[in-house]
Amino acid sequence: MSSLPALGRAVEALAGASDVALACHVNPDADAIGSMLGLSNHLRGLGTRTVCSFPNEPFDAPRWASLLPGNEALVPPAGFPQAPEVMVTCDTASMDRLGVLAPVAERARTLIWIDHHVSNDGLGTIPLIDARASSTAEIVWRLVRELGGEVSAATASCLYAGLVTDTGRFQYQAVGPDTLRLAAELRELPFEHTRLVQALYEDNSAAYLRVLGVALERIVLEPHADLVWSYLTRADLVEAGVAPSETDDLIDVVRTAREADVAAVIKQQRDGRFKVSLRSRGGHDVAAVAAVFGGGGHRLAAGYTSGHGLAETVERLKAALRGEPVEP
Repeated sequence: MSSLPALGRAVEALAGASDVALACHVNPDADAIGSMLGLSNHLRGLGTRTVCSFPNEPFDAPRWASLLPGNEALVPPAGFPQAPEVMVTCDTASMDRLGVLAPVAERARTLIWIDHHVSNDGLGTIPLIDARASSTAEIVWRLVRELGGEVSAATASCLYAGLVTDTGRFQYQAVGPDTLRLAAELRELPFEHTRLVQALYEDNSAAYLRVLGVALERIVLEPHADLVWSYLTRADLVEAGVAPSETDDLIDVVRTAREADVAAVIKQQRDGRFKVSLRSRGGHDVAAVAAVFGGGGHRLAAGYTSGHGLAETVERLKAALRGEPVEP
């Protein structure tokens, strides 16, 4: 576990605040929302008023978020403080990932930036960045312990959601003894573990399963780039009645193909651009590949957004994986 030199400053800032605004990245996963709500719950238990948001427009939280305690703190960006005294960001690798909330972060007097992405070079006035942490939830837990006070089951539930999902149910490379000890410590508290995990992993609609079938039929192997990829268009999702957030786990199916080291799922967004999710079995640094196109993430899990058409997006990705020069 890495040290966090700024941890004491973060504790001092939060302990002295009567109100704290918390935010996480666009299209948030369970580590982003779980870390944010987990810290929010703990701060509320200490008597601090909190408000939480993320920059999705329309403001559509994933279905599983309804099971996370403290989700009543979630407000759309329009209801978020516009110049907070103290603001915390969770699991956000870059300022642009805050979308419409980025200007708010820039105006915050104190900005505590909690993240574990290797591409984050230290944002905020108080950066709590640990690229060796398994999840942002793991860093938030260290902050919670330093803040003191009783840790509630509500806080534990949210942090467990972040921990279990960002570690791939404890199978990824960043999982170490401290990660498993933290999971055990959180499970000591009486939250509804089975119901939570079912909501995170076993709550798909039949419509999603049909879209999954479409994506799997489109699987393409690119041996010369060590790549397997598939795609979904905006029309695919609209026709099936599936929300974009429902397809977040598609990459975890595609990445199981043993014929390639790198897996990519390319999904068209509402604005027509393509979101590219990357995973590596270990032979490629996909964070470095994503950085070529303005994205980021971790060595084995990263992503970026492409403004090019599908065919060109794929060709540029293949070139980057082969180590060829590519224009951003």
